[in-house]
Amino acid sequence: MRKVSDSMSELRWNPQLKEWVIVAAHRQDRTHKPPAEFCPLCPTLPGAFPTEVPAETYEIVVFENKFPSLRQPPLPVEVEGSDLYQTAPAEGICEVVLYSPRHDGSLADEPVEHICNLIEVWTDRYLELGQQPNVQYVYIFENKGEPIGVTLSHPHGQIYAFPFIPPTIERELQSALEHKGSTGRCLYCDILQEEKEDGVRIVAENELFMAFVPFFARYPFEVHIYAKNHVGSLAEFSTEAKESLAQLLKDVLVKYDQLFGFTLPYIMALHQAPTKGDYPHYHFHIEFYPRHRAANKLKYLAGVESGMGTFITDMSPEDQAAKLRGEHKEEQ
Repeated sequence: MRKVSDSMSELRWNPQLKEWVIVAAHRQDRTHKPPAEFCPLCPTLPGAFPTEVPAETYEIVVFENKFPSLRQPPLPVEVEGSDLYQTAPAEGICEVVLYSPRHDGSLADEPVEHICNLIEVWTDRYLELGQQPNVQYVYIFENKGEPIGVTLSHPHGQIYAFPFIPPTIERELQSALEHKGSTGRCLYCDILQEEKEDGVRIVAENELFMAFVPFFARYPFEVHIYAKNHVGSLAEFSTEAKESLAQLLKDVLVKYDQLFGFTLPYIMALHQAPTKGDYPHYHFHIEFYPRHRAANKLKYLAGVESGMGTFITDMSPEDQAAKLRGEHKEEQ
């Protein structure tokens, strides 16, 4: 029987779905819900537990993940692949982005100016990581809250620099390209226009961005934030656009926390063009995937969602948007 190490880190190809799976066995030993006084993401105070940040305070910090799914340089592949079962090095970079020195709280608690600074950090990392020779896609995201599977509660996000374009982005790029070819227009600009004309699913907007529960929402209280101007990535944002996005992000995050009266767990995913290649048909947007369908009820991805990839939503997107706008009081 073939033996593999507990530190295995490699890519394995799924031939039926035509997508890579990351095998990162060493992550089984990553830090799991430590007491607040031993949080590795807090500042290092005199005489206290030494953390990942050797400073008594900070504003925003970025460092490489100690338990990365992708590495630079990558570990050697342990299992030799075949024509059907291909393997490849798990090459890439995984970073942690600390939002605040405060252990408790969330991004929703930060002022707009601080969120704007965070967007500057995201832009810097998107550009710098994207210049690495073997990086094909830079994914910026946040996992927030225990129902999402978070093991460190300190407010933070993450960045993965992938050696391939992830399947969700690949599908979006292809859909946008096909729409452009058949209509001559941007798919996302058309979605934005449709939502604007209907209006009932809009949650918040300002001059440069709009937040809405999409017509096709899969998760409860799923919100998308679209740039009103056709831009592909953060790299194309003006200073005004970054400030405008920070304002709308703050608005959406506050609405989430007001929904049930507690800070709402979610996944926040930035969707933007790959840093290599030309993708004029793509359009920057942010997607939020909460898990609470009510204050005391979670949405689980069960048989239909996990087994078939078809989502079933328990309430209409129109009703979700109204509740986020505060028009209907949600059951506690």
